[in-house]
Amino acid sequence: MLTLQHVRAGYGGTEILHDISFSVPLGQNLCILGPNGCGKTTLLKAIAALIDSRGVIEIDGRPVRSMKRAEIASRIAVMSQMSAVYFSFTVYETVMMGRYQQMKRGLFNSPAPRDREVVERCLAHTNLTALRDRQISELSGGQLQRVFLARTLAQEPEIILLDEPTNHLDLKHQTELVAYLKEWSREENRTIIGVLHDINLSLNLSDRLLFMKEGRVAGLGAASDLLHRDFLREIYGMDVVEYMLRSLERWRDFSKETPSGKTE
Repeated sequence: MLTLQHVRAGYGGTEILHDISFSVPLGQNLCILGPNGCGKTTLLKAIAALIDSRGVIEIDGRPVRSMKRAEIASRIAVMSQMSAVYFSFTVYETVMMGRYQQMKRGLFNSPAPRDREVVERCLAHTNLTALRDRQISELSGGQLQRVFLARTLAQEPEIILLDEPTNHLDLKHQTELVAYLKEWSREENRTIIGVLHDINLSLNLSDRLLFMKEGRVAGLGAASDLLHRDFLREIYGMDVVEYMLRSLERWRDFSKETPSGKTE
């Protein structure tokens, strides 16, 4: 169980998060949504103890701030929107870096069969097997994002924090990625907490949503309880439901057209 109680955090003396409280049982997923600047990424950093915070953040009753960095890394993995590339490793080598926390023999020793097995599985699930020997400096933004996801999965944490994991991915890879993440969390009884902008993708990953506004929790619960016109208008300052319905009608019109563009 990941538990937050009255958490406050920010930067340079400016408080961004105000009195955040919620819990996520291990094995369940949670998607965090809200407008730009509402504190979503700051919340992920506070959970991972990457920034100082006040209040209580616990995993299974243990305060995260009492854990050493190595222990936090063994239980929580963070994948940001885009990691910087400082050295040119191969795809395989980069994904293998996710195993170093489990490699008690040390950073420069050879991986064990179990490490290789995990890396191969992560490469396959992120459609990177064919690129395993490519230098990551040669990859496109979408390919690189998949490499960093595979490296995160290879860490085998209890909780994965994802900050816009579908950033730089095309539509096909977005849907495949979300489907795999949901399958991974269910089969491994792991938790995914994902910051997303796309409400539809969020629904594919989790039925439990947390909406933020101005650094506070504006709504937390099942999608069926939150995705209503007045609530979404309050969060985003626009009629989200009307926008979605108009988009749906356009797609219905497109589906009636023949390949030549004429309506049937």
